[in-house]
Amino acid sequence: MSDSFASLDEEARLRALAALAAHDWLSASPDPALAHIVELVARLLGAPAAFVSLVDKDRQVFHAKVGIGLCETARDIAFCDRTIAQDGVLVVLDASRDPRFQDNPLVTGDPFIRFYAGAPLRTADGHAIGTLCLASPEARTVFTEADRRTLSDLARLALDRLELRRLEVARCALQARFEHMAATSPDAIICADSCGQITVWSAAAERLFGYTVPEALNRPVALILPERMRGGNEGDLRRMARFDGGLSGRTVELIACHRNGDEFPIELSLSTWHEDGKAAFGAIVRDVRQRRAVEDRLFRLAHLDALTELPNRAVLRGRIEAAISGGRAAAVLMIDLDGFKEINDAHGHGVGDAVLQTAARRLRISVSPDSIAARFGGDEFAVVLPGVGDPCAAVSTAEAAIAALSEPYDIEGLVLRVGASVGVALSPAHGAREEDLVICADAALYRAKADGRGRCRLFTPDMREAAQRDRACRDGLRRAVERGEFVLHYQPQVRLSDGALTGAEALIRWQHPELGLLAPAAFLTVLDEGPDAARIGDWVLRTACAQARAWRDGGLPSFRIGVNLCVAQFRRGDLVERVASALTETGLPASALELEITETIILRNDPGVVTALRDLRRLDVGIAFDDYGTGYASLSLLKRFPLTRLKIDRSFVNGLCEDPQDAAVVRAVIELSRSFNLEVIAEGIETDEQRRRLLAKGCQEAQGYLFGRPMAADAFAAHYGVGNCRADGRARGLFGDQRVDRELRLKASRHNQTDHI
Repeated sequence: MSDSFASLDEEARLRALAALAAHDWLSASPDPALAHIVELVARLLGAPAAFVSLVDKDRQVFHAKVGIGLCETARDIAFCDRTIAQDGVLVVLDASRDPRFQDNPLVTGDPFIRFYAGAPLRTADGHAIGTLCLASPEARTVFTEADRRTLSDLARLALDRLELRRLEVARCALQARFEHMAATSPDAIICADSCGQITVWSAAAERLFGYTVPEALNRPVALILPERMRGGNEGDLRRMARFDGGLSGRTVELIACHRNGDEFPIELSLSTWHEDGKAAFGAIVRDVRQRRAVEDRLFRLAHLDALTELPNRAVLRGRIEAAISGGRAAAVLMIDLDGFKEINDAHGHGVGDAVLQTAARRLRISVSPDSIAARFGGDEFAVVLPGVGDPCAAVSTAEAAIAALSEPYDIEGLVLRVGASVGVALSPAHGAREEDLVICADAALYRAKADGRGRCRLFTPDMREAAQRDRACRDGLRRAVERGEFVLHYQPQVRLSDGALTGAEALIRWQHPELGLLAPAAFLTVLDEGPDAARIGDWVLRTACAQARAWRDGGLPSFRIGVNLCVAQFRRGDLVERVASALTETGLPASALELEITETIILRNDPGVVTALRDLRRLDVGIAFDDYGTGYASLSLLKRFPLTRLKIDRSFVNGLCEDPQDAAVVRAVIELSRSFNLEVIAEGIETDEQRRRLLAKGCQEAQGYLFGRPMAADAFAAHYGVGNCRADGRARGLFGDQRVDRELRLKASRHNQTDHI
């Protein structure tokens, strides 16, 4: 290697090698045009041999040649290695006399070279990738300046041909990659020329539109449009074909047409370019039918009630806000179906759903087209009347809805009757916010139901006071959760035969900072409908279990605790895990816990409720049905649900000694419990006569003022001499043991359940 080449730094040498690799000529067949240039060099400059030499890292390759049989030589003996290290032409008149080459095998052996002249082939970025050379076994005495210019000019011509070949190789590689991507892409690829004639039609385009490649090529790109969209106005696709430039780089959606006539939506990602000075364009085409279906399904899930296909509560609120924006008049109707629960209980979930669907259709028809009917939840509906500020007009619409909803329902051959009650609120008269109007309309609805059902009531100020009380209660409950203002009181449960203490029912109280100790009647309804119901229910469960364990350890080994459950605890879906964790955390035996459920829970017709209760029974937890006989619960529920005890409601016990009908109900409940092998307990015992009569009828246990009022844990322990065994009954334990909560959250996540805490 020459000294000058050796002086090149490593970075430049690597760039030179990269330039050689980019041309991909070392192993390619000679270009005919380049071979012609080599012949021209030999003829014009009078040499028997001429060649193009490409210099690789360790060798030189004769790519085009004449008059020489070699294909390549080692780089360290190549004359061209010296040539690429300088800017101008290298001339060796007599190599046998030149100290640089006189010992070179190419000079002393075969082929026998005496004369050599070479011009470097240097790219625009300075990389000398090879040489254009001529050689002869005869020495020369002169190589003129004109000869040098001729060789340099022909070298530039050879270099231009090399660059053209490089560009052609690159274009072919790019075309091959494009064709491979087009053939394997799941999206259709379509290209067209400046006249809008199809030039590329991929395999995916064949599958998407039904036309083969021969059938599609050279046809107008409007081939993919429905017939009615072709011609004078072909929309965005035709604009794209005219190359107005406005759509390049954008994504548009169009209606496309399959060869068989089926129409479907597509999405096109558009691009334009120029080929040989003429515009061309292409599109990646996607079938968006499935995406549209998913979007539609998600929209319906987010905005429509799945059962009735009416707008849901979230949409209703948005429509109310839109209707009253800017202080505009609007009316809100809250509608509740009267007697629906009885039908749902008597005939099952399927019939109940059919009634709700029919009611939704009737409601849509009964209101004006510009009104919005929505399902608020359960058997409650709502209607928004934009622009209606006249109470007479709103009441008239409400009465029309009542009439429509009260018509008989023919469901699966059953003729069923359901009534409707309606509450009406007006904006801005009754409120300027969505929340205020809903509260006022709901308050009016409660008044309508309290007044006998099947009627409409317009909101009045006295209802506002009740609504404000509810709101104040909700706000206070939120603060009570944060400040830990809840406590538990315990009402003793005794054995009627001897008055022995058997257990207690845990009853929540609110230690209000201003109003003092509040009983559940003052806040429980609002709490049950609020977001913290399940959280507070969990606190009650843990606190009661801890207290029961303390009292069992303190001298009441057979003590049983009763805990009321709420709907929200079932709705969350992890009740069994939370009960099990509370028992584990406190060490209370499962048999010492009795969970009390109400008709509201049982009549939900939710299979998950039955499953949860059965799982709890497998843990040996008792299940008591509270207030049996006061509502719509049927005898079949006693068979379906895994109950262990019936609780006779205090309303029947109060009239036990004076009212024969109440006495008959009490006797019937006791007989039922005996028939179903259930225990029975009576609530609200206040007199010894009531105690004696219940005992005579076979009632085993009771609770009531005769035996003790609900009392704080300290008072309870003192009354029964349990000793200093008080567990913390304040709501400081509302959030429970963090370790247990973490375990519950992990369990919930494994079951894909939502924790509302």
